[in-house]
Formats: sequence, structure tokens, C-alpha cells
Amino acid sequence: MLASYLIGLREGLEATLVVSVLVAFLVKSDRRDKLPQVWTGVGAAVALSVGFGALLTFTAAHLAHTGQELFDAITSLLAVAFVTWMIFWMRRAARALSGELRGKLSDALELGSIAVVVMAFLAVAREGLETAILFFASVQGATATPQPLIGISLGLITSALLGWGLYRSAVRINLTKFFTWTGLLLILVAAGIFKYGVHDLQEANLLPGLNTFAFDISGVMPATSWYGALLSGMFNITPQPSVAEVVAWACYLVPTLVLFLRHSRVKPTPSPASSAA
Repeated sequence: MLASYLIGLREGLEATLVVSVLVAFLVKSDRRDKLPQVWTGVGAAVALSVGFGALLTFTAAHLAHTGQELFDAITSLLAVAFVTWMIFWMRRAARALSGELRGKLSDALELGSIAVVVMAFLAVAREGLETAILFFASVQGATATPQPLIGISLGLITSALLGWGLYRSAVRINLTKFFTWTGLLLILVAAGIFKYGVHDLQEANLLPGLNTFAFDISGVMPATSWYGALLSGMFNITPQPSVAEVVAWACYLVPTLVLFLRHSRVKPTPSPASSAA
């Protein structure tokens, strides 16, 4: 539930920021007549994302055991690739996001209403499709089906409220710190999803070593305990992982964390012109 909430909050806030920038630009430009086109594009993107998530669930439910494990492995690896790209892209592009969207919307306004719908659709659909894949991959090991759905719903609702508050200037949060801390947590979540993808490949007999365990801490962290369920659901830390799972988890987590933290410490150096000014 916590992992799903984090996914909904992070991805939902990105989509909400995009929508609020578009709406604010139209309102300040006295182009309120184009707001229905923006909401039409947003609604179509949401419908596509929900339909894509339903398609993933339907496909996984109608496959044989080996095919289902392989399908789960592929979606898990795709989710890891998407979330990793998203984390680093958002850190780099967050400051220029507003200006970039305003420029694209200005161009779309010159082309007509259809262009505004398409622009709003594309801006939100990317986040929605990423959310569907990441959510599907994160709940593969869940034993209680309603909890992940409740978690992502609460995350999306929270992101919508934060976006509304930011738009109305009633809420002010440090977006740089927000994306840094949620990025760190999502890296841990992605490492767990990558580990689970390797486990699925072992279940599908594409990788060996399914029963070669790295360690067994079930006596210290029983899977039925609340903290065992928390670590398993949030970061996919299990009491009896295989050697390949542990190696995969470490090989993703360590270099990704190093790159992310190193990037966060790098501060842009002022250009000679700006220094002189």
C-alpha cells in the first residue's frame, strides 16, 4: 500500500503540475475558451492509462504459468527502466518544465483546438502509462489486492490536492526537495521491482538458481509479521531471496544511488557573463 501510494503521489504530482501549468497559462492569457480542450485531452489520457492497466491485468490473468511469469518479468524490467529515466529526467528538467510547456501550448494555440487537445493528451498520457506499468509491476507480489489499489488512489488524490493548492498559491512546497526525497524512495522501490523481475525470470526457467538462496532471515523477519509485510510490500525485501535476486538488487541500487546523489550535489556554475552582470 505504501509503495503504491508513493507511485501515485509522485507520478500524480508530475501530471498535476503539467495540467496546472497549462490551465494557468490559458487563464492568464485570457484564453479560457480553450480550457475544455485541455480537459478533453487530460480525460482521454486518463482513460488510456486506465485501459492500459486493465489490459496488463487481463493479459497476465489469461496466460499459462510460464507465460505469466515471463510477462510479469518483462513488465517489471520495463517499469524499472521507465522509473529510472523519469527520476533523472525530472531532476534535470523540473526547473525548465513550466517554460517548455508554455511554449508548446502557445504553438498549439496557433494551430487550433485539436492541437491543444493533442498537446494536453501527450503531456499527461506519458505519466499515466508510466504509472500503469509501474503500478502493475509493483503489486505482482502483493497478497492483498485492495490495498495497492487503495494506496495508489490515495496517492493520486493527494497529488491532485497538492496541485490545486499550488495552482491557487495556498500551498507552497519545495519541489526540488520533494522530487529528491521521493526519487530516493522510488529508487529503492525500483530496486525491489528489478529483484522481483529476476525472480520471475527464474520462475519461467530462463535464469538458473531459483532454489539457491543467498540467506534465510525468516526467523528474524517472518513474512507474516507486520514489518516483514511492510518491507516486502514497499521494497520487495524478502526473508529468503535467491543469490541472483540479491545480486540484481545490489547491481541496480548501488550505482543508481551513487549517480543520483552525485547529481544532486552538482550545482551549476555561473557563466562569465552572468558573473560580470
